[in-house]
Amino acid sequence: MTQVLKLWPLLTGTHRYDKSLSTRGRGAGELIDAPILAYLIETRQGRVLFDVGCDYHKIANPAQRARWYGEGAEGFPPPTMTEEQRLPAHFARLGLTPADIDVVFLSHLHFDHAGGLCEVCGAEVHVHADELAAACEPADSAYFAGDFAGGYRWKVQRAEYELLPGLRAINTPGHTAGHMSLLVELPDSAPVILAGDAADLCENLVDEIAPGLCWQDREDLALESIRKLKAQARETGAELWPNHDIAFWQTLKRFPEYHA
Repeated sequence: MTQVLKLWPLLTGTHRYDKSLSTRGRGAGELIDAPILAYLIETRQGRVLFDVGCDYHKIANPAQRARWYGEGAEGFPPPTMTEEQRLPAHFARLGLTPADIDVVFLSHLHFDHAGGLCEVCGAEVHVHADELAAACEPADSAYFAGDFAGGYRWKVQRAEYELLPGLRAINTPGHTAGHMSLLVELPDSAPVILAGDAADLCENLVDEIAPGLCWQDREDLALESIRKLKAQARETGAELWPNHDIAFWQTLKRFPEYHA
């Protein structure tokens, strides 16, 4: 029986970029506005956060903004993020603090998914071993060393596993070396698969288009993961939620409303 009680989509910022970063071989020259999402999951055994968005200070502070976006991520313009979109502001609206987050599950360690670790530094942080190794190289310019260099409580994984009843990690490499998605079994509605950046847009899923950025150009690996997610969705009756699709995000419940 699932231990999941509630699922909140959290808008932690927005990012305008060339669509070809999301759809490999498509959309060059077309700018899209993408939501940067995290998901708060309340369970009977504690609170789990799927992804954490960007580091606000690297965006708001001009010197840090110039360092990390001006030099550290060529091709990645800085996102837009307000104080109200920071994780602690979302938590406060629910009467919570960062100390109330027990587990952070990171799909991968790119700056728009792992930067906000500094806001929840007391939580146990789940990440794939291959992902942590790739980030430390770094394997591409979307890894910001300052995002994951702190003394975090890492729980490094390799095999697919159950975090707790109703939450299951799915290995979906391709976009990055150790990307993971998450199956969430809700108590009163269909399960949800949080795809992370295995599928930025609905288009990635419908047309089976790899993300623009693939680890070591392994488009084949990325496509294999998309097909795996679609198969698991069919088998479990789950909805597949892409991670950066603004039209799809607008169909979700708006915080502080939740899915259950």
